[in-house]
Amino acid sequence: MVKIRLRRMGAKKAPFYRIVVADSRYPRDGRFIEEIGFYDPMTEPATVKVDADKAKEWIKNGAQPTDTVKSLLKKNGVLD
Repeated sequence: MVKIRLRRMGAKKAPFYRIVVADSRYPRDGRFIEEIGFYDPMTEPATVKVDADKAKEWIKNGAQPTDTVKSLLKKNGVLD
């Protein structure tokens, strides 16, 4: 199954996440199909940038966002 999920980047105690489309069998920080945005929780307020067109296209084609990514997409107005 294809999932839209977070890929952890950044240093220890300073997380930075990329929002990626990946096969659910791949490791969290491993191989992915496409990068569609990023999430930086360390800024105030947290920075989220998502390519809405790509996200909608992947969801339309059957990709399942994780709970965290789903809430980020809702806050950015990508999902209803």
